[in-house]
Formats: sequence, structure tokens, C-alpha cells
Amino acid sequence: MATADTTLNDWLRDAHAMEQQALTMLKGQESRLNSYPDLRQRISQHIRETERHAELIRACLERRNTDTSGLKDAGAKLTALGQSLSGIFVSDEVVKCSLANYTFEHMEIASYKMLMEAANVVGDSETERVCEEILAEEEAMASWLADHAGDVIRTFLQRSATDAESAKR
Repeated sequence: MATADTTLNDWLRDAHAMEQQALTMLKGQESRLNSYPDLRQRISQHIRETERHAELIRACLERRNTDTSGLKDAGAKLTALGQSLSGIFVSDEVVKCSLANYTFEHMEIASYKMLMEAANVVGDSETERVCEEILAEEEAMASWLADHAGDVIRTFLQRSATDAESAKR
């Protein structure tokens, strides 16, 4: 039976893989958001935050005398690559990506809440603090996406209507 410390280490490896997945997914979207400058800027900012999140989790693992899981990281990146590439083939990619990002942020929020509790149980206050810091940034990103979803939808629908009118001519 795994100890709480071993389980926390496993979950931290999962969190690192989750951040790797987020990075691959966000970087794949970023280059295709030229028509949505506010969204692109916020995605770019969150890429930098996510890179830092991955480093913070790596540091927690190292402090706990363990390392990331290359297999979990590779699997997460592969999953994200598939998600990113699938968006190229749909006309409403920006809407589907916004939906996926909002959903992913909430998975990260739940993960960091659970990690905070596990770190608390094993008495790892530094990991708990790191997870709390990351949690605040994930919540801020989810909130931003929710607050700007209407703008993305309106812009997308306006651009689609304009493109449809141009095609008729």
C-alpha cells in the first residue's frame, strides 16, 4: 500500500504532466489567434505562467527527492498535440479552443486544491504554498476566459458573417 508521501509524489508528477499538456495545447493555439488580439495576449501570458508552474512543480519534486515522469509528460504532450491539431480542421476553432481551455483550467483548479490538501496531510508546507500560488493563477485564467467568452463569440460570429457575405460576391 502506498504511503501518503508516495501518493503526493505521484500526484505531483501528474501535475507536472498536466502543465506540459497545457503548454503544448496553448502554444499550438497561440499562433492561430491573430484575429483575437486580447485572447492571444492572455494566452501568451498564461503560457509564461504555465512554464513557471511546471518549474515550480519540478522544484517540489526535487525537494522531495524525486523527479518528473518522462512517460507521463510525453503522454500529456502527445494528447495536447492531438487536441491542437484537431482544431485546425474546424471553422470555429477559436470557440472550441476557448471551451477546451476553460474546461482544462477547471481541471487544474481541482487538481491544485487536492494537491494542497495532500501536501497539508503529509506536512509539506512548501508544496502546499506552491500549489496555492499556482491555484490563484489558474483561477484567474479561468475567470478571464469566462469574462471574455462573449467577446470571443461575438467576434467569431461577426467574422463568420463577413466571410459568408464575401463568399457570396
